[in-house]
Amino acid sequence: MKIFDRLSNGWKIGKMSFKTILDHPSLLLFPVISGISLILVTLSFFGGGYFAFGDLIMAMGDETVVSDNLNILFYVLIFCFYIVNYFIIVFFNVGLVHCAKRILEGEETSVGEGVNYALSRITTIFAWAFLAATVGVVLKLIQERLGDFITGLIGMVWNIATFFVVPVLAFENVSPLEAVKRSGQIIKEKWGESLGANFSFGLFSLLGIILVVIPGGLILGSVFHPAVGIVMAILSYLIIQTVVSAANMVFLTAAYTHVSDQKSNQYFDSELLDDMFIQK
Repeated sequence: MKIFDRLSNGWKIGKMSFKTILDHPSLLLFPVISGISLILVTLSFFGGGYFAFGDLIMAMGDETVVSDNLNILFYVLIFCFYIVNYFIIVFFNVGLVHCAKRILEGEETSVGEGVNYALSRITTIFAWAFLAATVGVVLKLIQERLGDFITGLIGMVWNIATFFVVPVLAFENVSPLEAVKRSGQIIKEKWGESLGANFSFGLFSLLGIILVVIPGGLILGSVFHPAVGIVMAILSYLIIQTVVSAANMVFLTAAYTHVSDQKSNQYFDSELLDDMFIQK
């Protein structure tokens, strides 16, 4: 199948994902709660870190000691920050994909059910957060020593290998390393070298920014006040990212269940999903 045919099918599948969200808007609560939690965690970590270590830094007299201790404190703080962030993101995504799977199978579900399901997988989620945080810190160390280009390449490979990690963690009893292996196996067997030709929800985000965020901010800023335009642009951007994030998780759920031979699906066309993958 040609690349433009794949992109066309990807666009159709994207619309199916948004249709699922439109019919079940409660799914949006997962990225909303996750986003709010991440903001609070970020403020707590960096605000708390400053107050906790500020006096220690001022009390140090030796510049070398200051530098070494600051370096250690920085990476400890970053590692803990990564763990909490990855835990929050994956926790609510696991809840979302559980609910999405139930919806795609024609079953009733709720946000509470999704949260309870994520709680039942909490050990696996935390183990994954620990692994992802470790990789994040290692990438940061590599970035400092080898630069952005090498780090970007490694990060891209990691992102591709972990594409299906969330549904794998949600639905399979595997360790974090096994989840990466399983996700990579799905990518290799089903998409192979043509992963880049498949649909990316980044296109929907870009269209939302071009068609809504920028014009809305400019119009309201010129009619009322620049501050109003800025606030509206920020809010509309966050709304778009919330919807796209939820739709992306719905797509991942549909794709995962499809490649796992769980064909029952009332929102996604099986033939379109087949066309998204390479036929071996």
